[in-house]
Amino acid sequence: RLQQELLNRSSLESQTLGLMEEVSCLKLKLGNMEEKHINSDRRIEELTLLLSQFRQMNDILTLGVFVLRMKRPGVLSDDIEPIQFKRGGFRATAGPRLTRAPDSGRSSRAHTSFSKWTTEQVCGWLEDSGLGQYVSLARQWVDSGQTLLSATPQELEKEICIKHPLHRKKLQLALRAFSNKTMEKSSELDHIWVTRWLDDIGLPQYKDQFYESKVDGRMLQYLTVNDLLFLKVTSQLHHLSIKCAIHVLHVNKFNPNCLRRRPGDENKTSPSEVVQWSNHRVMEWLRSVDLAEYAPNLRGSGVHGGLIILEPRFHSETLAMLLNIPPQKTLLRRHLATNFNTLVGPQAQQEKQEFVNASGHAPLTTTAKVRPKKLGFTHFRQLRKLRMDESADYICPMDTGNPPALSGTPKRPYGSFRGISPILARDSDRLEQVGSKN
Repeated sequence: RLQQELLNRSSLESQTLGLMEEVSCLKLKLGNMEEKHINSDRRIEELTLLLSQFRQMNDILTLGVFVLRMKRPGVLSDDIEPIQFKRGGFRATAGPRLTRAPDSGRSSRAHTSFSKWTTEQVCGWLEDSGLGQYVSLARQWVDSGQTLLSATPQELEKEICIKHPLHRKKLQLALRAFSNKTMEKSSELDHIWVTRWLDDIGLPQYKDQFYESKVDGRMLQYLTVNDLLFLKVTSQLHHLSIKCAIHVLHVNKFNPNCLRRRPGDENKTSPSEVVQWSNHRVMEWLRSVDLAEYAPNLRGSGVHGGLIILEPRFHSETLAMLLNIPPQKTLLRRHLATNFNTLVGPQAQQEKQEFVNASGHAPLTTTAKVRPKKLGFTHFRQLRKLRMDESADYICPMDTGNPPALSGTPKRPYGSFRGISPILARDSDRLEQVGSKN
């Protein structure tokens, strides 16, 4: 009997141990579940807090917009309506499009001489011109518009820290226009328009550099070779593209809508129309002559109607290279040459051929680079003493002159223009044109 009781007791103890193990496991699971519950509660609290903060910020922004609209002159509270999205404004490829909203300061500045502008009017004008980063220092230094008119380039660099050479040039050109009281048509084209213009001439890869340098229409008119090199435009073909495009602007008196983007009747095109074609319009022409598969290769090439018509070294072979048409496809290249000659017309075709036959002709390649001539230390000292006009080597001279047209042909609006080719360059010793080894 004693042995039986011992056996029963041992079995009870083993059962007790098993139950205790199960209880400990259950407690552990319960602890884990409580921890997860606590974490989920904490996460819910954090999300609730973030949501409340977001709602507060949204309310503050809505109130701020409402107050700004109420402060805008000429706007009543009853006239405020929600702004709707509108198509047809800036193009999608226009790059940066945020500009300072027009204010009443512009109207007050328009009726006052620049020399009599107040400090705030001058600062507002700087901001409208895209030079807002210099407003804080200008507000401390400028007493009136006369302060800027009488300042030297060294004083501008010292007092308002304009280190960027093209920002300094932009300001000097504007001040010179105010001083001479001559407002050129090119001054109406701002730096945002120039980014859209780069799209139109097929050079969108330079939009960031032009936008950061705040290049506007007036600066295009006075753009030099060194300015383009500073903007990282080193390709000779791209220099020619910009030069021809600026000349088209000159002839059209800087009309912002002079370039044609939409296709018309392909059978009724004349060279005077082709010269105003945009890069997109040239691609549409390629599609119309059954070369649609090669048309996308012109993106970023700088090819537009002005370059095709005005540059004497631009031939069908140059276009074939840019389109990446293999040399062995002779029939395709012959088809392109036939349509190209029809496009440019017999007069431009004859001028291009005469240029090819002239002595010293260097063919236009896609790899040629433009570099400035190396200057010694004494040259730099002389350049610092020169004024803007004396040292300028404009990429497209404003005084193109009126040389007689080739072959006794009558004078045309574009007849006095030639590209920066070796035998026709305005000042060829300023440039060192470096081509490929081929």
